[in-house]
Amino acid sequence: MPSLSQTQNLSQQQILAPQLQQSLLILQAPVLELRNLIQQEIQTNPTLEEESMEPTLEDRKREHEEFQEEFERLAKLDEEWRDYMAQNTSYASRSPEEEERRQFFFDSLVREETLQQHLLDQIASSDLPKDDRKVAEMIIGNIDDRGFLQSSVEEISLSSGVELDQVEKVLEMIQSFHPVGVGARDLRDCILIQLKRIGKEGSLEWRIVDRFLDDLGKRRFPELARRLSTTPEQVQRAANFIATLDPCPGQIFTADPNNYVLPDVTVEFSAGEWTVSLNGDQIPHLRISNTYKDLMSQDGSGSDVKDYIRDKIRSGKFLIKSIHQRQQTISNIALEIVKRQTPFIETGPSALRPMTMVQVAEAVGVHETTVSRAISGKYMATPHGVFEMKYFFTPGYQTSGGESLSNTSVKGEIAELVRSEDARHPLSDKEIVDALMLRGIPIARRTVAKYRAELNILPSNMRKLY
Repeated sequence: MPSLSQTQNLSQQQILAPQLQQSLLILQAPVLELRNLIQQEIQTNPTLEEESMEPTLEDRKREHEEFQEEFERLAKLDEEWRDYMAQNTSYASRSPEEEERRQFFFDSLVREETLQQHLLDQIASSDLPKDDRKVAEMIIGNIDDRGFLQSSVEEISLSSGVELDQVEKVLEMIQSFHPVGVGARDLRDCILIQLKRIGKEGSLEWRIVDRFLDDLGKRRFPELARRLSTTPEQVQRAANFIATLDPCPGQIFTADPNNYVLPDVTVEFSAGEWTVSLNGDQIPHLRISNTYKDLMSQDGSGSDVKDYIRDKIRSGKFLIKSIHQRQQTISNIALEIVKRQTPFIETGPSALRPMTMVQVAEAVGVHETTVSRAISGKYMATPHGVFEMKYFFTPGYQTSGGESLSNTSVKGEIAELVRSEDARHPLSDKEIVDALMLRGIPIARRTVAKYRAELNILPSNMRKLY
């Protein structure tokens, strides 16, 4: 029987107090997330309540004047519309058929159709037999949002119990539907379907996609020209046409997500200087309820009740203090950013200067990690758009003239060089290095390659036009 033994290990472990964890969470939370955190705290802490922001007499007077102005404008529009309707007899005499068409038009405006619904509608209006319709519905159910078929015809045949030839026949019909290219097995199949639809079957474009799609993706035009017995110019022309085709035909039915950003900080020019204001409208203003303060002073309340209320009041005060500290910290950091990045605020991204979190932390009087937490997920509204606050923190280079230049500005220089290059003789990374050296920017070739990739700029051999 194995013997049992006990051992002791001594180790150090940093454990954050719950209040400190809450304070860090509040500092790191963006505006909308902070609002949700505060609402949750209000629900669990009965001593907390929102301060009622009563409008002043001037606010009420201004609101009344704006309401009267808007009401008079709407009343005038209503009167003009009634006069028009009285003169337009054709509106009153609209037939039931016209009314039905009108209603159908309005109904179609709000309808958000999916790719699958669109294909099923085309099936419903086709002359497919009943058995084939079931196969068609199964095929459509296996088409993803890009428009590609996710299951093989063999799998669909096995699942439906229908002969393989019949499944392929139904798939071929679906591939003739709108959008062009839907029901393809892969990218090659998708492009070939589109070329066939426009009568280019067997063309140079068809042969390139059918046999040399990988070489086309790597823009090996001279190699393709040799294999297809043509010229690089002809291959270039064919590639340009292929690029106009849709690689994901189903995505026209995919709604783009509306991602809205609420800036935490706004930078504006006021009274001859740049000012920073925090977006505090979305953050509830809290206070400790007087009701619970009175309960603490009453003799009839038991010790357990007083201990509970005292704990909740202490927790509420710490929350209010943490929110004030958060706002003050973000405000101080934003002011320092604007101070150091004034050229950017005035002229735009090309004037962005190098800046590190250590520099800002020393100026503000906090730790570097505090700056990192404070800018996490926060956005700043500037005259040049809304930017994530961490965008302003960037390393840089020292030019030959002693000027500091951020890597964002260097990327802008590279992008400008590529835009102005001769497309028939594009600049290599070494030539870009030399061009930047002439502008007083010392940089390594591997750094140019890295920045070029981050800018989604192809290598010189893939940018060349014939």
